Amino acid sequence: MEENKTLENKFKTPIVIVSIIIPVAVALLFTVKLKDFGINIEPLSFLPPIYATINAITALLLISAIIAIKNGNRALHERLMTTAIGCSVVFLVMYVAYHMSSESTKFGGEGAIRYIYFFILITHIALSVIIIPFVLFTYVRALSQQFDRHKKLARITFPLWLYVAVTGVIVYLMIAPYYVK
Repeated sequence: MEENKTLENKFKTPIVIVSIIIPVAVALLFTVKLKDFGINIEPLSFLPPIYATINAITALLLISAIIAIKNGNRALHERLMTTAIGCSVVFLVMYVAYHMSSESTKFGGEGAIRYIYFFILITHIALSVIIIPFVLFTYVRALSQQFDRHKKLARITFPLWLYVAVTGVIVYLMIAPYYVK
């Protein structure tokens, strides 16, 4: 057990660093456009439906992983969770690529739907930053076979991550009509 805690301690600083670097880098890259560097590429307007689909797949993977572990299938649970993490990384790369090649889309809805959209968007963005260390620490606890501690943290991580994945799809569906064609 002590050896396993050492593994988590070994990853603690890198996880904290990555958990800070990713949102800061995304925020900075959000302001950088490839055209500012003389790179003239067409906006990657085909990416939003793809990365929204990846969010939907991530949500399905998370639900499937919970079902797998509740049914005692740890190997399947591990594969599904690793795939969910991979999907999140692919999503992030596509999301940044899209925003580096395209202008931000303004939400055009009015009235109550506008407030609903911004509530979902703001909570989605805030939790997408918060979830990074939760996912990484939960994963490291599983890798280090600290299953009691893994399970305890996963009870927080799972609903937050699922919310981020599902609201990513909802945000896309709500703003899709306003994308420049």
